[in-house]
Amino acid sequence: MASNENQYQAGWKLDHSYASLSKTFYSAVEPTPVQTPRLVILNEPLADALGLNIKYLQTEQGVNILAGNQLPEGAVPIAQAYAGHQFGHFTMLGDGRAILIGEQLAPSGEKFDIQLKGAGRTPYSRGGDGRAALGPMLREYIVSEAM
Repeated sequence: MASNENQYQAGWKLDHSYASLSKTFYSAVEPTPVQTPRLVILNEPLADALGLNIKYLQTEQGVNILAGNQLPEGAVPIAQAYAGHQFGHFTMLGDGRAILIGEQLAPSGEKFDIQLKGAGRTPYSRGGDGRAALGPMLREYIVSEAM
């Protein structure tokens, strides 16, 4: 099966409204690949609601996309910049370990940000490696599901 057919079957329909803003609001970045990624958990109801093919996401190519080793066709990976009060004063902040690959247009017509968390350094990492340990990510997943 051709790569484009795989992409079509995956269900990716990405828009990029953030990347159309002034570059003051983001930096173009590429995810840092990981060795031997594996799928630990997949929120199947969410994937279905987003219009993504669950079976495809479970394939090697799908896992590589979820891990940031590959990007879906049409992805425009960026780290978002923002500002706020931190460390006792107003400062420039941003996604230090999250990379937005686009906004998925769901079958409902809604758009949902698709981010890779822990995908590597960005200009906003403040000296960190931009990675995320599995334990805290699973905790965030469980808490977000409970909310």
